[in-house]
Amino acid sequence: MFANERRGVRMATGEGGDVIWMRPERAAAGRPARHSRDEITAAAIAIADREGLDAVSMRRVAADLGTGAASLYRYLETREDLLDLMTDATGAEYAFAETTGDWLADLLAIGEQARAIMRRHPWVASLVVTRAVLGPNGLILLEHVLEALAPHPASIAAKLEALALLNAATALFVQNELADGPARQQRNAAYLHYALVSGRHPRLAELLTPAPPAQTSLPEAVADPVGRYRDILARILGGLLAPQSPAAGCGE
Repeated sequence: MFANERRGVRMATGEGGDVIWMRPERAAAGRPARHSRDEITAAAIAIADREGLDAVSMRRVAADLGTGAASLYRYLETREDLLDLMTDATGAEYAFAETTGDWLADLLAIGEQARAIMRRHPWVASLVVTRAVLGPNGLILLEHVLEALAPHPASIAAKLEALALLNAATALFVQNELADGPARQQRNAAYLHYALVSGRHPRLAELLTPAPPAQTSLPEAVADPVGRYRDILARILGGLLAPQSPAAGCGE
């Protein structure tokens, strides 16, 4: 679940500085370790799942583990380290199948899994958007995506951007889905209808014309954007990874 894989690659090559996975599992000095990073991460995730991300602090996690907050600093330096561990840990929930040769279908399948993970852990979506991280599970995800895209002629930069957009778009969908949900979407659709019949928005009024069977009208899209997740994600990825003409990118 990593919104900026290109940033993560720079960090992996040493440009971004120290990250939690580049340090020893625990400090060498002091008392023998009572816990592991995995146990600390699992406790933090359980708190976030129950009470939200704001409830996660070093003190609270330590209390749930039956230890003092100071002891956690033998395993990690800051709360930001803990957030990185939490985000990456959710990436272990992917179940990767063999790639099919249909790169778009494979990426959409990854997107559906990402959406399910973010729904199980609602706090993940905000971190995907605001706090880019690439850890061990993120590398596995990245490797799978690159394998799915191996036959595609797009550049490595475009492929990394595709994964970043897949994650970011999925996070935004989940945030919308978990906010007010259908009630807010129906309110928006009702106001759209109200505004259009006033006659003051002729361009929008055109959208009230019954759509062909293969299309979706704007009011329907406003009422149920989440139901159109795969369609919208497919168009995003298809546009980003579409073959470019020889003149594409050239200055005028």
